Amino acid sequence: MIDVLVVDDDFRVAEINAKYVGKVPGFRVAARAHTAAQALATVQRGTIDLVLLDHYLPDQTGLELVHRMREQGHGTDVIMITAAGDVTTVQTAMRLGALHYLVKPFTFAALRSRLDSYAALRRTVDRVGGRGIAGQEQVDRIFGALRTMPAPPSPGLPSGHSEPTTDLICHVLHHADHPLSAHEVAAETGLSRSTAQRYLRHLEQAGRLRLSLKYGDTGRPEHRYAWVAP
Repeated sequence: MIDVLVVDDDFRVAEINAKYVGKVPGFRVAARAHTAAQALATVQRGTIDLVLLDHYLPDQTGLELVHRMREQGHGTDVIMITAAGDVTTVQTAMRLGALHYLVKPFTFAALRSRLDSYAALRRTVDRVGGRGIAGQEQVDRIFGALRTMPAPPSPGLPSGHSEPTTDLICHVLHHADHPLSAHEVAAETGLSRSTAQRYLRHLEQAGRLRLSLKYGDTGRPEHRYAWVAP
């Protein structure tokens, strides 16, 4: 599980963001904070993997908090979630190492997309890290894991298919380094196998996935899907 610290000066917004996080498989809210001081104290305990950070806090800005964290040697990952949309703030966030920047107001699908790409990044780093040294292919894979998938156009979706679910499945396949079965996609997304299979079949028929068959010693061949769309 990825432990998340939700930081927002508005108690209601923090609660909403926490509920959003709780709906994403693989993530859990470990703590909430409403000031920079509270957030820093929580990070200092060393139990947080990811901070969802507002910029406008009563005692310090979010970016000042990130700067203090880095000065103290805390490499905790940060995703900015804020109404601050000025270029200077965005650029400073990038220079301080924020992995994503989400401007309020936003949808659950937008946050989930960022969280899923963050989870993909951690999985990729874990796989590459076991080798000790990363070549260019591995480096490209690490940086590519942070790219979020655009929402697919709704006119192409059949009845009963939702954009966020299609987006999530596309994201998983896009960042996979090998073809996945419906069972594996279901495990990655938290969907049922039948739901994953239904979406995979549609995406394959639409030309966005490539279907291959994996034959075992006995039984029917396993259907496996790979991302092919640009």
